[in-house]
Amino acid sequence: MQKQAFSITPYVKIARFDHWFKNVFMIPGVVVALYAQPDLFGGKVLVNIVIGLLAAGFVASSNYVINELLDAPFDALHPVKKHRPIPSGGVNTTLVYIEWIGLAVLGLSLAWTLGKFFFLSALALWIMGCFYNIPPFRSKDKPYVDVLSESVNNPLRLLMGWYATGVTVIPPVSLLLAYWMVGAFFMAIKRFAEYRRIADPVVAGNYRQSFKHYNEDRLMISILYYAVTFGLFFGIFLMRYKMELVLSIPFVAGFMAYYIKLGFLENSPAQYPELLYKQKGFTLYCLLCAVVLGILLFIDLPWMYTLFQSTTQLVN
Repeated sequence: MQKQAFSITPYVKIARFDHWFKNVFMIPGVVVALYAQPDLFGGKVLVNIVIGLLAAGFVASSNYVINELLDAPFDALHPVKKHRPIPSGGVNTTLVYIEWIGLAVLGLSLAWTLGKFFFLSALALWIMGCFYNIPPFRSKDKPYVDVLSESVNNPLRLLMGWYATGVTVIPPVSLLLAYWMVGAFFMAIKRFAEYRRIADPVVAGNYRQSFKHYNEDRLMISILYYAVTFGLFFGIFLMRYKMELVLSIPFVAGFMAYYIKLGFLENSPAQYPELLYKQKGFTLYCLLCAVVLGILLFIDLPWMYTLFQSTTQLVN
């Protein structure tokens, strides 16, 4: 039998470099940090941000590799994921482990050049990937814990963006919690869309252990919970730090409603966030929301503070 020639392509695929777009979640951390300390802006910060994005990308790719490897037996039961390189037998397992460690070392080495706070945030991102994927923890198999442990990557990315600018204090906790909850909102909709796509509770439970507990009703209730919790923490942040952002609420609410709508589509794009850019209407609306938030963050509207002042202030 002729020996099959080695190909690097499957090893590139399992690193999911196309998922690096998720590092866009670092950008709000950068923006808020520069809003808090505008004197930090300069050429050095821009270089650090690029290094930070690369570091986050390699650490995330390390997590994707171990995810692909340990999920292979379950992916083989999925109508689409069964064609991925590992469940289809297209890679050498030993090389996959080497790739996992190599990408982590590369990412964390870059992170170290940006200071200890950035490094610790990047390390936490990698550790959470291990906690999510590797037994005996393997939080992805536990209902609700799977969503919350995966979505904690959101505030970790925000921290990486924040610390990439050179700031050494912790950002507002209310912002971190809001970021965590909106990430849980996204992840729960992804689960909802996956469950609907499989359309068979038994097959779904064999593919993903948490689906043995989940159903459409439970997932939708959790989606509403994460959305409301996000709104509360975001409200605390904007009332405490930037009242002008109140004007963004209709746009943010519209964004969340739009994303829920995507979750109901047949073969929903919410299952594959890396392909959401193909939803042109959604992409344009995202850009609109980003512009609105950016403008409101950097302008002052004193009448907003008078309008929303407390009852105590009115009495006094």
